[in-house]
Amino acid sequence: MIVGIIPARYASSRLPGKPLIDLEGQSMIERVWRTACESSAIDRVIIATDNECIVAEAQRIGAEFVLTSPDEPSGTDRCYAAIRTLKLSPDVIVNIQGDEPLLHHNVLTVCIDALRSTRADVATPIALIKSAHELTDLNVVKVARAESGRALYFSRSPIPHHRGVEVADWIADVPYWKHIGLYAYTADALQRHILLQPSPLERIEHLEQLRLLENGALITCVETQYDGLSVDTAEDAERVRAVLRASNH
Repeated sequence: MIVGIIPARYASSRLPGKPLIDLEGQSMIERVWRTACESSAIDRVIIATDNECIVAEAQRIGAEFVLTSPDEPSGTDRCYAAIRTLKLSPDVIVNIQGDEPLLHHNVLTVCIDALRSTRADVATPIALIKSAHELTDLNVVKVARAESGRALYFSRSPIPHHRGVEVADWIADVPYWKHIGLYAYTADALQRHILLQPSPLERIEHLEQLRLLENGALITCVETQYDGLSVDTAEDAERVRAVLRASNH
């Protein structure tokens, strides 16, 4: 069985209650849930939340949900808590970010397919970086990978360093990749992530995917056309609304 979990935390320092904000007639959590339900590879989609208001929204739209502790330190921990609370034994768990309302269901499907067709522990999507601004933005996570697609390292810094070339010209010479924060885990990999202590590199970069990578896990990167637009601020939400209006969605 393949289960998609959407962690939905109500509290947010920059945009409190963001899973419930309206995006052209649908809440953000509804848009993410409907996208996940469209993936032919996922058998069951569950919203994992810490808040009764989000529970009410899940009930309104007819989504399966589970109430988890507000003390879960990350979305990944919330996914694991949901699996344990519901006493599920899935083969694959997909951690679907609740703040990516423009995500296409094909991204979920190709990540699941990549995980099941390789010996990887985790599959995660990446997209080409298209500007020097993105390349140097510390909020855009970069990834260096092997030719096989295996992740070598994730960083907030531009990687690899293009020695002797101005940063503004780097993307004209070689492809640079940004990480889209979605993960398809094997059951063993998710449990291993939870049982491991935060790793030194994870603490330095504030990137939880480094925990498994630093402990020898194989993370495969899946190229996608989805550019990624997460909602962290009111300005982000307005950009999403503009995209939705332009595409009549």
